[in-house]
Amino acid sequence: MNRIAILGIGAMGSRMVKKLLEAKYEVVVYSRSADKAKPLIELGATYAPTPREASERANVIISMVTDDEASREIWLNQDTGALLGLKPDAIAIESSTLTVAWTLELAKEIERCGAAFLDAPVVGSRIQVETGKLIYLVGGKAEYLSRVRDILLSISSTVHHVGGIGQGMTVKLAVNALLGIQVAALAEVIGMLTKNGMTGQEAMFCLSELPVISPAARTAGGLMVENNHAVNFALELMEKDLRYFTETAMAVNAVTPIANTMHDLYQEAISRGYGKDNFTGILRMFI
Repeated sequence: MNRIAILGIGAMGSRMVKKLLEAKYEVVVYSRSADKAKPLIELGATYAPTPREASERANVIISMVTDDEASREIWLNQDTGALLGLKPDAIAIESSTLTVAWTLELAKEIERCGAAFLDAPVVGSRIQVETGKLIYLVGGKAEYLSRVRDILLSISSTVHHVGGIGQGMTVKLAVNALLGIQVAALAEVIGMLTKNGMTGQEAMFCLSELPVISPAARTAGGLMVENNHAVNFALELMEKDLRYFTETAMAVNAVTPIANTMHDLYQEAISRGYGKDNFTGILRMFI
């Protein structure tokens, strides 16, 4: 039976652990804080004090952390990194949203250990993982994916194999950039309409009846006009993902003037103190 290690039990990782436990997998968790792991231990998970020890106890290791720096630390720390505990038959899965450059570097380090690697970021946030509606975007060898597909489906509704190593991350950054652009554009439009006499609710009702708005933007718009910025996906994380998208684009000479402008806008929102809001808090730049 597969024993799975989850490295990082924040908002997403902790919910992933719960879904895996519900599916009757053995799960080892790592967090810098043992107290943070207590609710998961009560549900049946076991705790490892370092990523290395978590990796030593598992044959599938999934990382879900904030950014490149956290991923590098959790995998490659010279004393405690998960790389030190990898078995040759293990599959290492990076499910964080990271730069493609770091993903490719990490893949080489893992493959030097004889282990397999998949980059498998997810589309969706807290609500989607709780309801089993995450979507996986997986880069790497199909044979490796076949070994863990059932594990990923215990957390998600759909697993897409989108290409070789790095392609999962590339598509995920594109998805988040498109979402961030749409929501910022919608916030701008709502700001203009409300300053011309409509209420936010009237504006969204009208826009929602038209084919110009996506389902994701419709949901985000509903939250915006209700002034509901309770965090599901933080604005500061959207800024990070737009930054990673533009950096990845720059590396291959792709032209991204819209994403560049939107990244500047989200940066400005953070400077005004909105970074801890849900990313729909971008509306506050326009009202």
